Amino acid sequence: MMGTMEGSPRSGLSSPEAKLGMRVEDLWDIMEPQLSPTEKLNACFESIPVSAFPPAPSNQAIEIKSDASLGEAVQILAQHKILSAPVVDVDAPEDASWIDRYIGIVEFAGIVFWLLCQSEPPSPRSPSSATALAAATNGVNAEFEFLGPESAASTNGNFFEALTSSDFYKNTKVRDISGSFRWAPFLALQTSNSFLTMLLLLSKYKMKSVPVVDLGDGKIENIITQSAVIHMLAECAGLQWFESWGTKRLSELGLPVMTPNRLIKVHEDEPVLQAFKLMRKKRIGGIPVIEKGSSRAVGNISLRDVQFLLTAPEIYHDYRSITAKNFLTAVRSYLEKNHENCPLVTGMITCKRDHTMKELIQLLDSEKVHRIYVVDNDGNLEGVITLRDIISKLVHEPRGYFGDFFDGVLPLPQNSRV
Repeated sequence: MMGTMEGSPRSGLSSPEAKLGMRVEDLWDIMEPQLSPTEKLNACFESIPVSAFPPAPSNQAIEIKSDASLGEAVQILAQHKILSAPVVDVDAPEDASWIDRYIGIVEFAGIVFWLLCQSEPPSPRSPSSATALAAATNGVNAEFEFLGPESAASTNGNFFEALTSSDFYKNTKVRDISGSFRWAPFLALQTSNSFLTMLLLLSKYKMKSVPVVDLGDGKIENIITQSAVIHMLAECAGLQWFESWGTKRLSELGLPVMTPNRLIKVHEDEPVLQAFKLMRKKRIGGIPVIEKGSSRAVGNISLRDVQFLLTAPEIYHDYRSITAKNFLTAVRSYLEKNHENCPLVTGMITCKRDHTMKELIQLLDSEKVHRIYVVDNDGNLEGVITLRDIISKLVHEPRGYFGDFFDGVLPLPQNSRV
């Protein structure tokens, strides 16, 4: 079942996000008249520190200890309905700086892909990290060593169900998979950094969330996500600065950015693991499932859905051969049975090119989804618009803006397999 575009009226401008929007409005009114709307917005957001952004919900302030097992980390993430959390080094001194206090951010997708990589057959040119790790954790069933992602289409069995009950899964610590973290420990903002910096990191630099640290106590003060920014924008409907931008049609703003022939997709009869492999390889957060023999989308599989491989392994007895279409059916059935609300249950959300940015933002916010698919009048897929695409249309990066900001940030290790 596909969602459709319906504007929803906003409540009064009384929320913390709306008050923040009013702050932007006040700055907007005093900007030089010769500036373009984009230049005005850039100047407004550069004048507001990230410390002004409303605090994240309490469940987003969850931290995971480095000596927690993968199983415990999965339970914490699932219990609090979050996809990732900062990892605290239990061996760090009480007065440690934030760089020494945290070792990274762990997420559902990172855990799953790390486990799959450890189960790949060893390279003839190098020792198997799976074998070494299995020995260190007192053993993982030998069958795991040869159930790598490359055999996704041909291997059957109850791999994830067996894996989540194995000593390997229970004994491996979160710190053991630190090589799967993108940043070491992670890229963070100080409370004095600007809104513009935060918005650019969440758009041009492809970060889905940005921790804000307090240098005084060396701890994370807030975590700002792409979704939180979209919610803030939705709360600003009616304000002049927002309406001057939000009332434009998607086609006027150059959305969707990607043409249909470049869209990454999976067909309904392909193995579901192929969808997750493509997301990992292309570093994207979701992928449409296309009806066999047509260009119509029948659903969407998101990177967040990878969590169900670990939290509901009993429904994947044949997960390596289950198709993308059957995956959608199985997970929807599981969620409905457990009365859980999830984008997979509500179906695929779509829009058309003549809808406005304001309508799009309100729908994404109300449905709590990270992407929306653009279709023509016949339902054929024409493109996708993500939260990142929207934020990138709000601001632009001035020349030389970041300077040495990224110095000292450690990228993904070259020998990392995730």
